[in-house]
Amino acid sequence: MGSEDRYHKTYPVSWDQLHRDCKALAWQLLPRKWEKIIGIARGGLIPAAIIARELNIRLVDTVCISSYTIRTQGEANILKGINGDGENCLIIDDLVDTGKTARVVRKMLPKAYFATVYAKPEGSPFVDTYITQVSQDTWILFPWDSETAYSTPLVDRKE
Repeated sequence: MGSEDRYHKTYPVSWDQLHRDCKALAWQLLPRKWEKIIGIARGGLIPAAIIARELNIRLVDTVCISSYTIRTQGEANILKGINGDGENCLIIDDLVDTGKTARVVRKMLPKAYFATVYAKPEGSPFVDTYITQVSQDTWILFPWDSETAYSTPLVDRKE
């Protein structure tokens, strides 16, 4: 089964929900003082910005990795790395799915603390904390990937 065939459910996330979930994640991260936030581009950029605001962290950097084409996950391709070992740094991503990207970033920044907003069972062991877990066969539809349109009632869907 190809990776594009493994999603049987969709979990749509609104801008409001994403903001609430990022703020909840920031509450969990509040007790510790961080030198900087490292957002994993592209999905982690918006959560990283929200969390940077909530924790009053002004030093924000990025790690740029490409591993998805639409719903197909391929090999992790590092487009931009980062120097250092990640000590006192907070890595933020929107989601940990299989853990493929997380493993690459963990190897790059072994001393950093890794937090995601959403996690799936296969990927959750690779992060230190997250807010919401969804099933492995669920595609999370983020607000930056969607538009408002008619929604077919569940009873009429052929999923």
